[in-house]
Parts: sequence; structure tokens; C-alpha cells
Amino acid sequence: MGRLRERIFKAVFYTGSVPIVLLSPVAALFGQRLFRHWVVGWTRYHGWCARNVMGIRTRFEGQPLNGPALYAAKHQSFYETFELVRLLDAPAVVMRQEYSRIPVWGWAAKRYGVIVIDRSGSASALRQMMREAKAAGAAGRPVVIFPEGTRTRLGETPPLQAGLAGLYRAVGLPLVPIALDSVCVWPKQGDMHPGVVTFRFGTPIEAGLGRDEIEARVLREINHLNT
Repeated sequence: MGRLRERIFKAVFYTGSVPIVLLSPVAALFGQRLFRHWVVGWTRYHGWCARNVMGIRTRFEGQPLNGPALYAAKHQSFYETFELVRLLDAPAVVMRQEYSRIPVWGWAAKRYGVIVIDRSGSASALRQMMREAKAAGAAGRPVVIFPEGTRTRLGETPPLQAGLAGLYRAVGLPLVPIALDSVCVWPKQGDMHPGVVTFRFGTPIEAGLGRDEIEARVLREINHLNT
């Protein structure tokens, strides 16, 4: 029954997503602000499918800040990539460069205003990422990064990527760590199943701390539910 439900969820979500993605270039003609509403609408459609077809629901501990902030989130599944865009109302998301090369979708992501990171780690690429993140924060947009760089399994605590501390310094905004447990319903490998995903917004961390302190606090906070 579980696998059948997962197949139905994927069929409904991906079938409905095809026209949304293919019509993205048309939606983008009406300006970036309206296009971001288009993208948020897609994430709401994903949430509807998750709730009503797959039986996955979201609960929250704490809440986002009212103003712009840098959010550093645990990454365990694709679920949080959609939910955070919906919840934070079109934040600028730091995204791996290879995703930006996907036909149509990659173009749409750039038009939306993602921040592309080159994982080769060249100095010029990191500077570009920081400039874009600073501009997003100055424009009043939240910035979201998954500092571990990839999806993890339950209990895994990989070291944080080097770009987090530089991004934190560049944007000059409070940093809010986000712990979550989406792996319990949507594992990196294995079947999806119904359940509740918790997003825990940690205590905001003020701007201006040193690299060692900020990394230690973020690593501890984002793994709060990782047991």
C-alpha cells in the first residue's frame, strides 16, 4: 500500500509540474516579482500533493523572523526545499551549479533569483555567491542555505561546507538554524510514507561572530532532531 501511495503521489505531482515548469518562460515575461509568486504557487501545489496524496504534514517549533535573515537548514530530502520556499515566501536559495544547467528548470531557477554556488570552490565563484546573497538580503529577501551541501541520512552529521561562514559575514544578517526530520517520511534511499515533518527554528544568532563559533552553533542546532 505504501509503495502504491508513493507512486500515485509522484504521478500526480510530476504530471501537474510539467505544465508549471514549461510555462515558466511565459510567466517570467510578467516580471520577476510575479514570477516568484508563480514559483511559490508550485511549492504550494507540492504541499497539497504531500498532504492529500502522500499523507505528509508539517509542524513547526519556533518561527521565522519577520525581517530578512540567513537560514541554515538541515537537508534530508527534497521535501524541505519546497516547504522552505513556500514558508519563507520566495527566499533566495543557495543552489548547486549542476541544478542550474537543467533545461528550462535551470533557466527558471535563475530567473527566480537563486544563488548558484560552484562546488569547485574557486575564489571568484565564492565572491560572486556572497555578492548575490548580500544583494538579496539588502532587497529584503531571506537567504536559505543547506550548509552540509547534500542530503543526509538519519544520524549523519557531515562537516559544514566552507561557504557558510563567508556567506554569514557577507550578508551581515541574523542567522537562524533550522533542524528538521524529513528523513523519517522521505528518506534519501527507501520508500516514502505518511507522517509528520517537524521544522524547528532555532534561536537567531546575531551577526558578527567568528567562523569557529558560528559553525559550531549551526552544526549543533541543525542536528537537534537528527536522532
